[in-house]
Amino acid sequence: MIDIPRDIVTRAASGDRAAFEEIYRLTSGFVYSVAFRIANNKADAEEVTQDVFMNIYRNLNSFEFRSSFKTWVYRITVNTAINKYRQASREKIRRNAYEVETVRSGVSDKPLEFIEKESSEQRIASLLRELDSDQRACIVLREIEGLSYKELAKVLKININTVRSRLKRAREALIQNASQGDVKP
Repeated sequence: MIDIPRDIVTRAASGDRAAFEEIYRLTSGFVYSVAFRIANNKADAEEVTQDVFMNIYRNLNSFEFRSSFKTWVYRITVNTAINKYRQASREKIRRNAYEVETVRSGVSDKPLEFIEKESSEQRIASLLRELDSDQRACIVLREIEGLSYKELAKVLKININTVRSRLKRAREALIQNASQGDVKP
């Protein structure tokens, strides 16, 4: 993602619709990509993307240029995606508990579909799903989006040593899960 020129941000903050549309045009692909990698599915990524741009629109007039606009958008995207991922995880746990109870009671509303080969994207998504949200954010932003350690620390508002340790733990977990095949589809 390229950094948005200051004049476009300023114009958008003052209500210039065309300037905000330019910000959206220049950043929406990036926002969706990061959201998809963290939220781990298309529907959630689309919802996160919408939420991010609503948040940007509502808070643009409070952006003070203390950091780059790019960093600000990263931060909003990562935080929104992590929150969505956590919410989806809680819903999945409730849904799984319901399905287990349904199977125990002998009532099932969907056929068994266990034999299906995973594509590489599904495999990556499965591996990422095994990480906690903080580790997932670090891996996605570093390995997929290509941020430096310094940029990661700034975006996530954490110490650079914390970035290093989260990445180390995330990589170790990914290697362990990939080698054990303990990943759930």
